[in-house]
Amino acid sequence: MSPQLAGVLQLTALIAALALSYRPLGDYMARVYSSEKHYRPEKWIYRVIGANPAAEMRWPAYLRGVLAFSAVSVLLLYLMQRVQGSLPGSLGFSSIDPDQAFNTAASFVANTNWQSYYGEQAMGHVVQTGGLAVQNFLSAAVGMAVAVALVRGFARSRTGELGNFWADLVRGTVRVLLPIAFLGAIVLVACGAIQNFSGIHSVGQFTGGTQEWNGGAVASQEAIKELGTNGGGYFNANSAHPFENPNPLSNLFEIFLILLIPFALTRTFGRMVGSLKQGYAILGAMAVIWLGFSALMMWTEFTHRGPAFEIAGGAMEGKETRFGIAGSSLFAVATTLTSTGAVNSFHSSYTGFGGGITLLGMQLGEIAPGGVGSGLYGMLIMAVIAVFIAGLMVGRTPEYLGKKIGTRQIQLAACYILVTPALVLGFTAVAMALPTPADSMTNSGAHGFSEILYAYTSAANNNGSAFAGLNADTQWFNTTLGIAMLLGRFLPMVFVLALACSLAEQRPVPETAGTLRTDKPLYAGLLVGTILIITGLTYFPALALGPLAEGLAS
Repeated sequence: MSPQLAGVLQLTALIAALALSYRPLGDYMARVYSSEKHYRPEKWIYRVIGANPAAEMRWPAYLRGVLAFSAVSVLLLYLMQRVQGSLPGSLGFSSIDPDQAFNTAASFVANTNWQSYYGEQAMGHVVQTGGLAVQNFLSAAVGMAVAVALVRGFARSRTGELGNFWADLVRGTVRVLLPIAFLGAIVLVACGAIQNFSGIHSVGQFTGGTQEWNGGAVASQEAIKELGTNGGGYFNANSAHPFENPNPLSNLFEIFLILLIPFALTRTFGRMVGSLKQGYAILGAMAVIWLGFSALMMWTEFTHRGPAFEIAGGAMEGKETRFGIAGSSLFAVATTLTSTGAVNSFHSSYTGFGGGITLLGMQLGEIAPGGVGSGLYGMLIMAVIAVFIAGLMVGRTPEYLGKKIGTRQIQLAACYILVTPALVLGFTAVAMALPTPADSMTNSGAHGFSEILYAYTSAANNNGSAFAGLNADTQWFNTTLGIAMLLGRFLPMVFVLALACSLAEQRPVPETAGTLRTDKPLYAGLLVGTILIITGLTYFPALALGPLAEGLAS
């Protein structure tokens, strides 16, 4: 079997698995977030945190809940790292330096999981399992809660209430993430991923000495790392490490976990707004971009140029032979089109155009299908923009799901789409202008610029993957990337929740013969075009200086 055919078969199997899970999981999540029933464990949690799950919240109160919970999470995770040396199960590792502890705390709470440290050489079992793995659940649940609040904004009328943040947070964690992650961990253990609390030990005799590794609760963290589109690995090699991702079957399963909830949330959206066709339109736009990027990445990396490429069967530099080009390409596209950031190969070693595809996937806003929760609300923001553009083209007041898109709605949507590019391009420009940050680049020229651009693109979009050529463990990068992660995560949520409230307060507008049908393929195509044009106009100059220049020169 040729590697190309193997890639097509993997993609086909992945599509089939996602299609089979789409309807039951999407409907289940709609019931979870619409139910008024509270399970006993959930009631215990509400008592501990002093929350009333039945109290409806307007957007300022919902936002305060998001920010307060996240701020406390950052503080607790920061403190755990700072006192690691005194904790049991630390494996003898010392406490984390202040700048790196801040960067890591901001990263995991913001669902970014950027890592400027060697996991197996810095973090003990308590911090890994009790700190980082816990945030993998909670940060994902926060994103889902904000997405559901926006969906309620479209579904409700003549009210500013968006639900209860604490109820949404707890339900998303207890009823959705925990059960699926539990089953996912069992599958990964069956595939060969490790799950233990072993200490540091030798694994064999090598030239010049022994190789030492520490064990850990890897399979359970790997499951929620992918399911919650987090990305932070137990080991520095991330999902390229055989303890995390042992074989092609586990690799395909991890890609499935990454895409599972983001795609299924479109069904949840359609169910909650009372029109499954609207969910299918959003799903179609996401699927077109994801399939297009997957095909383009595999074509780019399989292209034979020169004897080395011909012998290897493609661009194998930086890729694991047990996954091959197809498995690596599918993984790279899945992680950069979502906010996962996990890697099973090193994106810095991809071809110039291949590296550009990973960058562009993040710069789209990670909305195809995007992060858990953040992908749906990001796509819905773009849907609002597309409706507005269509309204301008035909001279009608734009409407979406029976809600008028007026001045306030488009201002909030515009602010949302401007936040991340401002962070990415602003921080990249400053880093390139100063002498010290440039010293962290392994390469010069276009590829070196791509390393810096990739780092801030990854941070501000809450992705977490790296180009693997940049030394980011410096005070400058730890601090500025941490700031970019926090602003890139929580500033957009302000505009999302404000938009949700402005929509929920409206009276529904009756559909007429002149109403734009947003549940048709034509609109899905307009939505895809809007996304590509906005991203192209925003990032093309930066991409031209980095991956495009490198690709054309190779």
